[in-house]
Amino acid sequence: MIKLKETTAFGQVQLPVTLAGCSLRVLPPARITGIAPFPGHETELRALLGAFPAPGEVLIHDPWRLVWAARDLAFAFGESLPDGVAEHAALTDQSDGWCGLELQGKGAETLLGRRLPVDIRKLPPCASVRSLMDHIPVLILRMEVATFEIWSWRSMAASLVQKFRT
Repeated sequence: MIKLKETTAFGQVQLPVTLAGCSLRVLPPARITGIAPFPGHETELRALLGAFPAPGEVLIHDPWRLVWAARDLAFAFGESLPDGVAEHAALTDQSDGWCGLELQGKGAETLLGRRLPVDIRKLPPCASVRSLMDHIPVLILRMEVATFEIWSWRSMAASLVQKFRT
């Protein structure tokens, strides 16, 4: 019988590393649920969730957080959503398709900003932006002044780390 071995998206990549005084580490796998409101159900969905993130917004609700991911799309990071959400939105499990890195340190904004075509300096804490890091689609979350989460497709994990080393 074949025995499968669980591996991380980053495989043989050696992390954490220190780059320009910043720490780059792998984020633990997260439960990520895509939430796309059904037309005409936005009010009910907002009532269940407390709010729905506006473009660029990150809303923290213990034990999960809602992250703006695209037009009419939010990602819920966390294990459970309130009952009834599925009646008002299409839910998709995105967990296995994404991987995350955390970049933390005094120079994180500069280090990340050099790799993105957006002005990351204008991104306040608890905000998100979709962009490209060269050819790699990324979802950037600025959680604190010097702490960023960089989420990308699992298939791009090694390339994502390589972009920080070049």
